[in-house]
Amino acid sequence: MTIFEASTGRHCHNAVSPLHASVYFAPEPEDELTALGLERGAMVYLASRAAPLGAVDAGTVTATFYNFNHAHVQRYIPAAWTVTTPEQVLAARLRSADRTLQRLLGKETLTSTEMTEAAELALHATEACRREGRPLYAANADLPVPEEPHLALWHAATLLREHRGDGHLAALAIADLSGIEALVLHNATGTGPTSALFTRTRGWSAQQWTTARNQLRERGLLDEAGNLTQAGTALRGETEVLTDRLDTAPYDHLGPAATARLTELAGGFSETLRAAGAFPAVHFGKG
Repeated sequence: MTIFEASTGRHCHNAVSPLHASVYFAPEPEDELTALGLERGAMVYLASRAAPLGAVDAGTVTATFYNFNHAHVQRYIPAAWTVTTPEQVLAARLRSADRTLQRLLGKETLTSTEMTEAAELALHATEACRREGRPLYAANADLPVPEEPHLALWHAATLLREHRGDGHLAALAIADLSGIEALVLHNATGTGPTSALFTRTRGWSAQQWTTARNQLRERGLLDEAGNLTQAGTALRGETEVLTDRLDTAPYDHLGPAATARLTELAGGFSETLRAAGAFPAVHFGKG
């Protein structure tokens, strides 16, 4: 396998992950969580994603989220826990996932046999996920599995996403990329979120973004125009290959045929999400 080829597990991850990520661009989580007293925007995001960890401090969130400006995190955590509790946030997060998926996928899809099958396959895959060195996965793995198939699938998608994500952070650390450098390098591919979205949601200033870009140029990872060099492309490929290696267990456990079936089913749901506008194009690209 070359560094440019995606693994079977990565293909499945790319099909399943949007089912979880759709909530980050939807209005429902903001509605549910601001009703608890949280501030719209960064506080909602940070509290909802950190809630499985409990009432943690800013240092824990910065460490486990990796690419957020610590000063930005400190503005909202632990202040969020003086307004509401992680338990209330988790309940609101699940309600918002329910509302989001109902709106974007529709009742017929949510109650289909395919949804039930996908949930069962995804949950089976999570049985082989490992807790060691994976704090966000491990925290979410302690949460109960919802009864409704679409929410069970959302829960499993969350587990698989955080399991791969925790491993990816280890790969970024091995690559000696800081949080903001990882964002700049990802943005340079033109396939991820825009620099404007990254800086706004992660709390980095334009000057900090420029400094990180210059540091990557000095390492030979970006050219003068801010594009990936051959070395930059290779380093990104190496981090993805290592991430794949650290994320093989769920899909080895599921097996080739079942992994292909989950990819097919989840991929179909994710395409429906995209067609329904779950991921606005304005937030993605090199700009």
